Amino acid sequence: MVKYKAPANCPVCGGEYEITELTCNKCGSELKGRFEGCDFCSLSESDRYFVNVFIKCRGNIKDVEKELGISYPTVRSRLDGIIKKLGLDNMKTNESAMKEERKKVFQQLESGDITADQAAEILKNLKG
Repeated sequence: MVKYKAPANCPVCGGEYEITELTCNKCGSELKGRFEGCDFCSLSESDRYFVNVFIKCRGNIKDVEKELGISYPTVRSRLDGIIKKLGLDNMKTNESAMKEERKKVFQQLESGDITADQAAEILKNLKG
């Protein structure tokens, strides 16, 4: 039986598909519900190939250049595009924001605006 990769988007309207059924290859049992696909499922075949090469080369951009026969700027551009498609481009911004929030909590604690218990609770509730 030939297996095809499921498309990530509807060819009619461009909307995202939702996985609603899973089937066991061994026994044929089925599970219906609403499931998320993998992070990389939304990437094009070309982008997935690039990610595989990048991982194979252990992130060494010079090796990726040689393997794919493309220049350093092209490797960086492709990598930046994939990072953006995966929604990872905001990660650094979020990390910076978290550091700033923690810094503010410690400043408030130092100035006596909040108690140690309050600071601990705030820090515990910060996501990240």
